[in-house]
Amino acid sequence: MNREELKKILPHRDNMLLLDEAERDGDVARGKVTIRGDEWFLRGHFPGNPVVPGVILCEILAQSACVLLSGAYEAEPSADGTQANGDSPNETAMFTGLDKVKFRRPVRPGDVLHTECEITRKCPPFYFAKGVGRVGDDVCVTAEFSFALVQTPKTAECDNKLK
Repeated sequence: MNREELKKILPHRDNMLLLDEAERDGDVARGKVTIRGDEWFLRGHFPGNPVVPGVILCEILAQSACVLLSGAYEAEPSADGTQANGDSPNETAMFTGLDKVKFRRPVRPGDVLHTECEITRKCPPFYFAKGVGRVGDDVCVTAEFSFALVQTPKTAECDNKLK
């Protein structure tokens, strides 16, 4: 799926939609990002030596994993008895943890980062995953992470709480 198709299942938008494309192959999600060099996160990281920040690499892995939630668990009820699935516009996948993160090679402008992620355990609304990001044959990042599908508050409710 391309960026427009990704927008149908991921809540991220510019500048936080980081994947260029992704696909679901059974229980595995694969993503691709081409680092052009003009990305906002490279502007100060580091001058004269641009390197994709580790937190951005983790976010790219998480976005790849969330592709697996799109319709994957639609029959499974969440803890409160409601349906938990990636197709619901009322739910957003939120990071709940990162573990065993390893950065093995810097990702730089001109690199094409390929991700591969899988859900390792599920206990709706919580999902646990692992992923790897590579440039060519070089492993750049590996991580285990978790996230929860949480109800997305209505905009008016959020606006009232901010006042």
